[in-house]
Amino acid sequence: MIPNAKPTASHFINGAYVEDKTGAPIDVIYAATGELVAQVHEATEALVDSALDAATAAQKIWAAMTGTERGRILRRAADIMRERNRDLSVLETIDTGKPLQETLVADATSGADALEYFGGLAASLTGEHIDLGGDFVYTRREPLGVVVGIGAWNYPTQICCWKAAPALACGNAIVFKPSEETPLCALQVAEILTEAGAPAGLINIVQGRGAVGAKLVTDARVAKVSLTGSVPTGRKVAAAAAEGLKHVTMELGGKSPLVIFDDADLDDAVSGAINGNFYSSGQVCSNGTRVFVQKGIKEAFLTRLADRLKGAVIGDPLDENVNFGPMVSARQLDIVKTYIAKGQAEGARLVAGGNCPDGAGNFIEPTVFADVSDDMTIAREEIFGPVMAVLDFDTEAEALARANDTEFGLAAGVFTRDIHRAHRMVAGFEAGTCYINSYNDAPVEAPFGGSKLSGIGRENSKAAINHYSELKTVYVGMGKVEAAF
Repeated sequence: MIPNAKPTASHFINGAYVEDKTGAPIDVIYAATGELVAQVHEATEALVDSALDAATAAQKIWAAMTGTERGRILRRAADIMRERNRDLSVLETIDTGKPLQETLVADATSGADALEYFGGLAASLTGEHIDLGGDFVYTRREPLGVVVGIGAWNYPTQICCWKAAPALACGNAIVFKPSEETPLCALQVAEILTEAGAPAGLINIVQGRGAVGAKLVTDARVAKVSLTGSVPTGRKVAAAAAEGLKHVTMELGGKSPLVIFDDADLDDAVSGAINGNFYSSGQVCSNGTRVFVQKGIKEAFLTRLADRLKGAVIGDPLDENVNFGPMVSARQLDIVKTYIAKGQAEGARLVAGGNCPDGAGNFIEPTVFADVSDDMTIAREEIFGPVMAVLDFDTEAEALARANDTEFGLAAGVFTRDIHRAHRMVAGFEAGTCYINSYNDAPVEAPFGGSKLSGIGRENSKAAINHYSELKTVYVGMGKVEAAF
């Protein structure tokens, strides 16, 4: 039986739940069964306006508080989130279809980490003093104002926190629009922050599709837009934000390479490839879906991988024994099936998976293609599903050149026992986030983001502070002022 997932109301504005059923309905479908589990309504123009007004008012109150006071509230919210981890994880599973076994350790916990980390940084956000002899300069780090966050559907709790935590630490307010595919989790984040002591209106959640996002992005009250989404959406949002010269952070898609040399620990490499392709059923932007395996170990790698995939337990994601869940939606499942068909049609060798289990839900097996060439569709385009493309290579130089032969640059990884080669590879990768003998780890202490078409700016770490604040320079004259006339 699916636990009750119906939210108190569709939106969270000015410290309270708000409903207006004149907005278009958005159905929340449980990906494992196709059942309707909740329904929310799109924000009307009036609700969007009220959210922005509330954020504008609250931001002034919040910015006037000390960093220590702001940090205390963020850390209190982190504690509440951890206390409610199980309930939040169940909601995440219902919202996304990801296995509860996974959400219990990867979603609300990650959100709490972000709130705690940036809560700890809030009091340290100071300027500097520059001595010029008699005169001097000092700088002030100031908030931008009202931030709009636009979330993706794969990590609704985490993404909301990854945007809200640094924004709030810097003294901003935020209006967050979740993906229409996963509208439930962000409401809980706003509720928890308000319970922790955030002023009413500091964080607002409004539901909607593209038109609601467009209204938020173009509004004159908004100083910054932070998007997690696809490259096409990123282009539109960046162009719209540029009209008002707004600050932007873009965390977009990828087609990331994972290079495995023949001296790598085979089991570690297989584990890395599994984490980089099949965690969250492949619905992770940084996934290393182009797996380059040196020819000497190619067949051994494929054999070990196929054997390990027998450990995938597909089923109801609310069952903690299940470790592989469905696609988030029937539409996404159809997209993945189309790419699998293209892989077969273009001559790739299907090594494992490719089938949809019998029964309801948006399930598809973890799928592996071998003998993939660089020009195949499955090696060029982001699939956002559990489809691994294995390509073989001879030399280090060849692997690096082919790894970089993509318009994307979000992530890249290498498995090798040769630490010198490992560092040469990551120095050469054209990617913002790189891994050595690991893959897809994303601690809040480390910057995360991409290059090329994979994004602008960085999430997490102290680097995020620069994207949610700006420096004011103050020149202080201590002597007589001279002029030419």
